[in-house]
Amino acid sequence: MLTNFLNCISGEYWVPAETIFAQIFIMKKIGLVGGTTWVSTLDYYRLLNELVNERKGGAESAEVILYSVNFAPIKKYTEEGNWSAIGEIICDAAQKLEKAGADCILLGANTMHKIAPEVQQSIKIPLIHIATITAQAIARQSMTKVALLGTKYTMQLDFYKNALAEQGIETVIPASAQIDIINSAIYNELGKNIFLPATKQHFVDVINDLVGQGAEGVILGCTEIPLLIKQSDSPVPVFDTTRLHATAAVEFALGK
Repeated sequence: MLTNFLNCISGEYWVPAETIFAQIFIMKKIGLVGGTTWVSTLDYYRLLNELVNERKGGAESAEVILYSVNFAPIKKYTEEGNWSAIGEIICDAAQKLEKAGADCILLGANTMHKIAPEVQQSIKIPLIHIATITAQAIARQSMTKVALLGTKYTMQLDFYKNALAEQGIETVIPASAQIDIINSAIYNELGKNIFLPATKQHFVDVINDLVGQGAEGVILGCTEIPLLIKQSDSPVPVFDTTRLHATAAVEFALGK
């Protein structure tokens, strides 16, 4: 009956119901600040399109507007602790994406969410926060203590831990020496599309150590880590932040 009604409300001309639905349910555009690094940006683009196609079928794919920044100055400013300079770069990229027609913003790196509040204040469209999405996913599994792997900034600064704490989740991180090794691997290997067996084994050893400290799950809190570590490498559930982030963006884009 609904189909017949929709076919009639077009007036003099008969319009298929599916055409009217297509006009009503317009896919929103996802704005992606990428280049931090280009390796994970590729994974974001793949996931966004795969996830839309899984839900919509046919030849459907995501509407994505990408602004890929130069990672070199961002890496330099991160090492210097110059978050103000990083904020200027990322806010500028987000604003340009908004002007280009994006309906939401993704920052394609966990560490960049240190400045997420500043980025959100600089735009009128929503920024989908990777730590918030991850914390919600963990809470849905009723976990109260998880391990966090990522850059040393993600592991040691409070912005990620605070998002988890809001969901009643305790964070455990590796020992200082392990943090340095992981951080170096992210910047000097994973971010350059280098994935070494020895590096993978080190990550696995760290995961096992943190599980021994009571971690019920492991956050792969750098968007390159899921390219190295899979669920089969961990005795407890892993949380692929790239996939979780992309999934949330697709759900926003499709109005779910």
